[in-house]
Amino acid sequence: MERIQTQQQYEELISRDKLTVIKYDANWCPDCKTLDKFLPGIMAKHTDKEFYAMDVEQFEEITSQNEVRGIPSLLVYKNGEKLAHLHSKYAKTPAEISEYLETLESKK
Repeated sequence: MERIQTQQQYEELISRDKLTVIKYDANWCPDCKTLDKFLPGIMAKHTDKEFYAMDVEQFEEITSQNEVRGIPSLLVYKNGEKLAHLHSKYAKTPAEISEYLETLESKK
């Protein structure tokens, strides 16, 4: 999964006319590393969405603006608008994440 490197890249990605999923994480986070183990399989099932990762410590202002209070969190954007936010306490299992992503089908 490609990591977001700049605020400009973030703004370009969320402004597109497609569902963009951003995983907010940190390299010291054990739950983030667990999520990374099963996320590739989930991404393979959701090829209609594009997935990226963002380090919350590198982008503190964006993290705060998006009300990310725990990691890992998955946020979904389209046309510059945040459509959905899977908070960290619900992002622990492949089933929870798959169910969350399937609810986005109506937002395409």
